[in-house]
Amino acid sequence: MSTQENVQIVKDFFAAMGSGDKQGLLAISDEDIEWIIPGEWPLAGTHRRHEGLTDLLQKASEMVETSYPEPPEFIAQGDRVLVVGFATGKLRATNRTFEDNWVFAITVRNGKVAKIREYIDTLALARASELQR
Repeated sequence: MSTQENVQIVKDFFAAMGSGDKQGLLAISDEDIEWIIPGEWPLAGTHRRHEGLTDLLQKASEMVETSYPEPPEFIAQGDRVLVVGFATGKLRATNRTFEDNWVFAITVRNGKVAKIREYIDTLALARASELQR
């Protein structure tokens, strides 16, 4: 696949996530997808396969309200697509807000999203996860 095709696949992945299109999301995700989220907050960990992806997105929709004030930037080389963005949000359990500058390093294999590694503001998300004293 060309670099531009890989970028389009990643854009389609983000669009499916944003619209809640679970079937569309799974269709462009490799069966062995791996999504790594760093830090010490409730969504952190390594989420594998379609089951892990589905569980992660369900948990995220229940836990976090997120908005993206600006469209992300897509940078690609070969099978890797970096997505650079900014988010604001709130964790529902604590009612605490956060701001997050993030980068997703995404690998596209055989026309499907195969691996996602998030680089996020883990401190901001950990703080938002803590109950206020």
